[in-house]
Amino acid sequence: MTSASLSYDEHVSNSPDPKRWFALVVIAIAQLMVVLDASIINIALPHAAVSLNIAPKNYQWAITAYTLTFGGFLLLGGRIGDYLGRKRAFLIGLLGFAAASLLGGLSVNQGMLFGARALQGVFGALLAPAALSLISVTFTDSKERAKAFGVYGALSGVGAAIGLIAGGILTQYFNWRWCMFVNTPMALIAFFLAIPYVRESKVHGHPKYDVPGALTATAGMVLVVFGVSQAAADGWGSTSAWPYMVLGAVLLAAFFALEAKVKSPLLPLRLITDRVRAGSYITQLLVGMGIFGMFLFMTFYFQEIHGFSAVKSGLCFLPFSLGIIFSAGATSQLLPKIGPRPLATLGCVMASAGLLYLSTIQYNSGYVTHVMPAMIIMSLGLGMTFVSLASTALFNVQPQDTGAASAVLTTTQQVGGSFGTAIQNTIAVSASTAFVTAYAMAHHISSASFHASVTAKEPWAVVKMAEGLVHGYDVAFRFGSLMLLLGAVFFFTLVNIDRHHLGQHDTVAVGH
Repeated sequence: MTSASLSYDEHVSNSPDPKRWFALVVIAIAQLMVVLDASIINIALPHAAVSLNIAPKNYQWAITAYTLTFGGFLLLGGRIGDYLGRKRAFLIGLLGFAAASLLGGLSVNQGMLFGARALQGVFGALLAPAALSLISVTFTDSKERAKAFGVYGALSGVGAAIGLIAGGILTQYFNWRWCMFVNTPMALIAFFLAIPYVRESKVHGHPKYDVPGALTATAGMVLVVFGVSQAAADGWGSTSAWPYMVLGAVLLAAFFALEAKVKSPLLPLRLITDRVRAGSYITQLLVGMGIFGMFLFMTFYFQEIHGFSAVKSGLCFLPFSLGIIFSAGATSQLLPKIGPRPLATLGCVMASAGLLYLSTIQYNSGYVTHVMPAMIIMSLGLGMTFVSLASTALFNVQPQDTGAASAVLTTTQQVGGSFGTAIQNTIAVSASTAFVTAYAMAHHISSASFHASVTAKEPWAVVKMAEGLVHGYDVAFRFGSLMLLLGAVFFFTLVNIDRHHLGQHDTVAVGH
């Protein structure tokens, strides 16, 4: 994920590090923590929303505050680690993540929680690329390095499932705040173990940091997402939403203009001008837009509509996680024989179909008959897509750009997830409000009377509110399904390579 190539930028001793396997354990703890944090908050969110009085239109900020800063600063974080020292960046990232997590657990209002999540993203952007680079530096033997990357990749796959289940256990038997607190001891353990076991490495030379690029990109994304969230409350035609979206778009345009001029850009534009890589990044962006919101809405569906416990809600996502792990393993074997184009295209179509099927759920739909089949279809398709994207995103890339190209793949997923979650949350809130309003008007009930009946838990009102909420989720899922289908179209159209083109020089990106 870093922006410099190890083989081109520094001399590494050929003698293996005697502490390398201990170092891998330390790096694995840190990687697990970062992956956990992306999913663990989903299960805690319904409880945090009640505790901190978070309005539905702001739910997505618990997710996007993290993904925006993580995605926005990831490329800069990799560059800082290269020149500051990967071990030093790793240690700073761990301490910062521990502090931000503690702050989040102590939150007294939604602003404090969202701010802590944003800080977690900043330090995660420093920590994640340093961890990946440290594996490359620590394991000089190709076979050992493959094993180490295998451990790293496996944690990326199972971490989401562990996070959902752990989030459920902590929320149900302790408190939602422990979903934040749990990172602090993990980070501190990794910090103190890293001091003796992890070896320092860095790129020699004069560091050039594209700070304006990182700030412009992140500010632009935050403004666009904020504008979208304002539209959830005030409508798409309101003047409170569009100024933010327009200003955000201007800043994003300024970011690309900057990257074309600076000597050491965060995003070398040559990475996205290649047809195959551009197709891969656009597909990853659309996949992120399509799928991230599903976790948010299904968590509320399980806990608020069906009344499932936090633990049961976490377990409900288990087939999805297992499906991705199984599919990714099978696809890695099929990729050299079939090629990425048919696999990723079919994968996106399957994920789109699964999400479209999920968009037909009602407030009383059964899990085994309706929800689980949709999740399995989605997960099998996504496993095929992720593995294929990882290979094509680095197709024909220059060795010195390998780290940056891998980081861009991660960044596009996080950015897509941020935008997709914000847009889907806006769609869901608007559709739910319209559904309930239409019902109230048709039955000559005032909005105040309807909500008073819901508060009083009158059965008819509770059922109608549940129907309205699920209707909002369904409409949002259809948007997500469309994004995944567009991903299939873009990949099939732009990524015009087959298995014969994937040569030995193309490296698979790990840990996206």
